Amino acid sequence: MAAPCTYTTLLTVSLIFVAVLMCYMTDADVTWTAVTLSVVTVLLSLCWRSLRKRERATDLRICVLVLGDIGRSPRMQYHALSLSKHGYHVTFVGFLDCKPHQDVLNEQKIKIVPITEVRGVQAGPKALTYVTKVILQSLQLIRVLLMMELQSHILMQNPPGLPSIAVSWLVCVLRGSRFIIDWHNYGYTIMALSHGPSHPVVRLAKWYEHFFGPLATHHLCVTNAMKDDLQKNWGIKATTLYDRPASIFQETPLERQHELFMRLADTYPQFQSTGAETTIFSVRDPTDGTVTLRRDRPALLISSTSWTEDEDFSILLKALEEYEGFIRGGGKLPSLICAITGKGPQKEHYRKLIDSLHLEHVKICTPWLEAEDYPILLGSADLGVCLHKSSSGLDLPMKVVDMFGCCLPVCAIHFNCLHELVKHGENGLIFKDSPELAEQLKSLLSEFPSTDGRLDVFRRNLNMSRGQRWDDNWDHNVLPLINAAR
Repeated sequence: MAAPCTYTTLLTVSLIFVAVLMCYMTDADVTWTAVTLSVVTVLLSLCWRSLRKRERATDLRICVLVLGDIGRSPRMQYHALSLSKHGYHVTFVGFLDCKPHQDVLNEQKIKIVPITEVRGVQAGPKALTYVTKVILQSLQLIRVLLMMELQSHILMQNPPGLPSIAVSWLVCVLRGSRFIIDWHNYGYTIMALSHGPSHPVVRLAKWYEHFFGPLATHHLCVTNAMKDDLQKNWGIKATTLYDRPASIFQETPLERQHELFMRLADTYPQFQSTGAETTIFSVRDPTDGTVTLRRDRPALLISSTSWTEDEDFSILLKALEEYEGFIRGGGKLPSLICAITGKGPQKEHYRKLIDSLHLEHVKICTPWLEAEDYPILLGSADLGVCLHKSSSGLDLPMKVVDMFGCCLPVCAIHFNCLHELVKHGENGLIFKDSPELAEQLKSLLSEFPSTDGRLDVFRRNLNMSRGQRWDDNWDHNVLPLINAAR
């Protein structure tokens, strides 16, 4: 049976056709321009009413949009899961390159609508490629957002926000939905890393964000520093929603550590050792099946990255070379296994640099982990390193939040608002260059694997100071914004 709006449309079109026919037959003094305008006006009115037609279930439908890879957008996955826990049906729109977390895939109230990253016209100048990419991406987003059921809200991540901010705002105007931007950073500052702040494209992107950003109904941001900047320089009143670790991020039991190390040893020789049920870090007793950590194990250093311009991994590589030099010079330090996880545009560049190093006591691998294995590895590591250097100086690295959720101490590179997360000398250390990082590695690992060193003091501090998890934080800051519209 056709929907009522379909019958109304057919009836209206029929009446317009009859009216036009009667005008023609009676030679009425009516211009065809006036008739055409009338027809267009009526049809647009019908489309407008159809787009905004609300049902009882509309208030429980929310679109979560990221113009990026859903699998590498943990904060937006957490948004989707939190919404579903409160009874909302989520349409999750984004690229589907990497597998999202299994909880997202298993949740019946979350429907993933994949979109593709368009490339634009590849021939001709770069400007033509960029313009056509934006146009094609806009058309794709408009089609997807208008074809789905009416949503009460569109919650989108920025950056990337070109063209998704403008498109989402337009669709919300047409459909009567509320528009929420979750500000993770400023897109134009990221573009400035590769083009320079005075480049015409960067200046256009800045204007675009400043013009369309304030048009959203509500705003979330990741730090108080960004909240203040949005208020002062953009006229935007935002709610700070700090990244908090999800419940999956916690210290990993020995049994699960060993299982992961065994799986990684199948692919990465850095984790391998001789003997059955044995890895470089752990061993299972064949008599009773108990797992223990080896006394002669190396320290496990972990870092995660998207391999982009705002993270200079040459700093870590130089620090590891200096650490190697400490050992060769007679320093009593443990060997290191450094696992750098993630995918991104500069990964191959750094892999070539890693392959060119000649290290005996430091081994480096660059695994890509399933979403379920990443928190297990964090909870198994001895020390984390973060090289995220905010392009705006206003966002915080979520990887450190996840590490702290696993009670994993961190060495993080300095930038303006890092103090909102890393407390130097309490839950980690802050460095400015590779020599300082090398000295921190030397200091923190000098008593490894003893549980009496600074590393374990930091770990105990993290254990004692555990704050809100994501769910409580989200319920307190975001749920009231969503429910206020119902």
